[in-house]
Amino acid sequence: MTAITAPAQTVTTSAKIRNRVLWTLQIVLGLFFVIASGGPKLVIPQTLMANESAPVAIPLALLVFIGVAEVAGGIGLMVPKLSALAAGGLSVLTLLAAGTQAFLADMPGMAIFPLVLSAIFAWIAYERRDSIAALRATISR
Repeated sequence: MTAITAPAQTVTTSAKIRNRVLWTLQIVLGLFFVIASGGPKLVIPQTLMANESAPVAIPLALLVFIGVAEVAGGIGLMVPKLSALAAGGLSVLTLLAAGTQAFLADMPGMAIFPLVLSAIFAWIAYERRDSIAALRATISR
């Protein structure tokens, strides 16, 4: 049986393109979570965030925790050694957000965006899994 192999240059080019796509996603999503998602939960007066007409009342402490987790995850996405862990954490966070939208708020249509984000973060975490070994090596020194 003959094995068909791709030329080394094609594999290298494909890896470079994938790396650039990943970093672009990580930077854009990291900035989104720091500036547009988590940041407002920490700086907007809590009286404005506590909307009585919202389908689900979120306690203030939980809202602050979510804001801190989103900001930390957004920053972690842009740090090479932390990118896999940050993406994994944000994947879980957005999956929980989708569940909240679908089941507690009874708005399953609103769960699509967090579900897509969760899948993207899971993919980033999988692709950046080597950074966990690098982080472990740094910590164990």
